[in-house]
Amino acid sequence: MVRGSVGNEGSEVEWRRESKRGREAERWKEGERGRDGKRGRGGKREGERAREGELVKRRERAREGESDRVRETKIGQERVREGERAKEREREGERWRESERGRVGEREREGERGERVRARVRARDSERGREDERGRERERERERERGWERERERERESGREGEREREKAREGERAREGERARE
Repeated sequence: MVRGSVGNEGSEVEWRRESKRGREAERWKEGERGRDGKRGRGGKREGERAREGELVKRRERAREGESDRVRETKIGQERVREGERAKEREREGERWRESERGRVGEREREGERGERVRARVRARDSERGREDERGRERERERERERGWERERERERESGREGEREREKAREGERAREGERARE
């Protein structure tokens, strides 16, 4: 490994940090596994052996049904969490019932609810009616606008046509003048 020119001697530490082999060497020193599962300088075979050991252990664990145990704990934890959530909701409900708005709400739930709902529906319907009316009004307005537009367009067209007629007449006049001049 060339470490730069004479004037630029990189230190050992820098070389280790910069180069790929250096980085791996650092990792080995600290006893981490390299990319292929090597631990220390044992070479490839040791890495493979380590991996096989892992597999064996995992198989044994599976045989003992540890994965099932894990699954059960997960399910259990979920159930516990669900229970906590339910309790929280209950507490929330209590708080609501205690509060002013909550008390009013409870009363509504008992008796006045029907009347309130009916009133709300009535209001909504009348509002909708008003909306429809407004919509119709807007539509009529638009129609009127369109009518005026058409009217204006027609006038413009007729104006243009009149202009054209006049232009033609003028040209005819010029032509006649020209003929007279030629004669």
